Amino acid sequence: MTKFVFVTGGVVSSLGKGIASASLAALLESRGLKVTLIKLDPYINVDPGTMSPFQHGEVFVTDDGAETDLDLGHYERFIETRMRQANNFTTGRIYQSVLEKERRGDYLGKTVQVIPHVTNEIQEYIKRGAGIGTQDAVDVAICEVGGTVGDIESLPFLEAVRQLALKLGLNNSAFVHLTYLPWIETAGELKTKPTQHTVQKLREIGIQPDALLCRAQYAVPEEEREKISLFTNVAEWGVISMWDVDTIYKVPRMLHEQGLDGLICDKLRLNTKPADLKRWDDLVHETEHPQGEVDIAMVGKYVELSDSYKSVNEALKHAGMHNHVRVNITHIDSETISDDDAIALLGKYDGVLVPGGFGVRGVEGKISTARFAREHKVPYLGICLGMQVATIEFARHVARLKHANSTEFDPRTPEPVIALITEWKDADGSIQKRTESSDLGGTMRLGAQSSDVAAGTLAHSIYGDVVTERHRHRYEANVTYLDKLRAAGLVISALTQREQLTEIVELPTSVHPWFIGVQFHPEFKSVPWAGHPLFNAFIAAAMAQRQAAGKPVGLEARQDNVGLA
Repeated sequence: MTKFVFVTGGVVSSLGKGIASASLAALLESRGLKVTLIKLDPYINVDPGTMSPFQHGEVFVTDDGAETDLDLGHYERFIETRMRQANNFTTGRIYQSVLEKERRGDYLGKTVQVIPHVTNEIQEYIKRGAGIGTQDAVDVAICEVGGTVGDIESLPFLEAVRQLALKLGLNNSAFVHLTYLPWIETAGELKTKPTQHTVQKLREIGIQPDALLCRAQYAVPEEEREKISLFTNVAEWGVISMWDVDTIYKVPRMLHEQGLDGLICDKLRLNTKPADLKRWDDLVHETEHPQGEVDIAMVGKYVELSDSYKSVNEALKHAGMHNHVRVNITHIDSETISDDDAIALLGKYDGVLVPGGFGVRGVEGKISTARFAREHKVPYLGICLGMQVATIEFARHVARLKHANSTEFDPRTPEPVIALITEWKDADGSIQKRTESSDLGGTMRLGAQSSDVAAGTLAHSIYGDVVTERHRHRYEANVTYLDKLRAAGLVISALTQREQLTEIVELPTSVHPWFIGVQFHPEFKSVPWAGHPLFNAFIAAAMAQRQAAGKPVGLEARQDNVGLA
């Protein structure tokens, strides 16, 4: 029988609830349990696909084409189980489903209400995410309830999980509450009152937490843990400290050494083998003992919010660990770059990366970045839009298509080397169609798809004969212009197996040491213990560039306290 852990949050958002949930899942998985995670998001959007990265951070994409919350990226980077559409749902999706049932007459004329209809629907979605009744059923499903206790948006979700826990019966569910203990500098102490209030609010709803994860700048002193235990009715061994650390990969051991996984296994009556944390200890060792460093410029337009490129940042760090170097990432606003100042802004970096994005703002700066990397033979990795701007730049300045552009940025461009695709095969094999008037939500080429890779190319040395990666885009390299681009020297090294659409472009290694653009999003499949082959190769190329430039490649191990992300 599948057992459940419900993770809630209090006081303020952005405390690291996703990292805490993923770390607990990693601990349970290391004990030999089959685990999955489910994210319940209280906003009314059907999914985050149409939300600005400034609002919500990056949109993570699963193999089956779901546009999901970025916490699912944390989940996949911490456990072996792959996420899917059922692992993330929102208030909008729940209400959409309830209203569809009401229109069909499924409720037999009853008045449709939050209780029981909405709460029942939430419970059905949770069971679906846990795979109950299927061969995908897990031992433990960890359900992270988004938002903060006390928010009106979260109330239906909290009521639904309270009801579900009651239905599951004794020892089949546990509640973990993440809270915050502010450090008051003038008083020189941690304050427990916000935690007392958030647990009181949770208990008013009918939920008594089994464990409290207390986020703080420093480890919570023993006397404060005793006080919290007394005022929240949580056993003292369930009051667990989560202080700021310099790498998120320290969190699993931090929680394990305070007994969180043991507490959960006891509550759920799970008899498991001891936790094996060697994987996490090795990652921390690699992070703290690099043998060198590289400097990477990431040129995008969402640089004000680091979560906008969360998976790319993590993939670069993973590749750094794989290559035994620290990757120093500098985010540069593409609106600040032009052909005239590209050398001054980008000349000191060992590699340049242009990530995905949408819209015309800042695109000319990205084109200038691709030109700088091509002309100065700096390792370049373009992802999604990063591939498209590299194609536009090559078309303009090498293939002599001086008006080359994307119809996304200039619908009337006379040389649309990038254009809207109107038909494609989706991740589930179904044929999808799109027009200029289609809704924005869910009308992209989404999910994992395979492409054939040309022998003798840089891409083939990285991927082999076939590449299978996840997609999230509307515009493609226009097949009408591929022959002209090839004739000018651009290598089209991978094409989709059905539509023959461009998936990878590169420059021959005879004219550039490492220049590659990919239409897909490789960052979504990067994991810390192995890295991703494309990012691993990019960082290796940056290391070679650094060495060729005569920069120091060695590095004395040092630690930077940057806080828990």
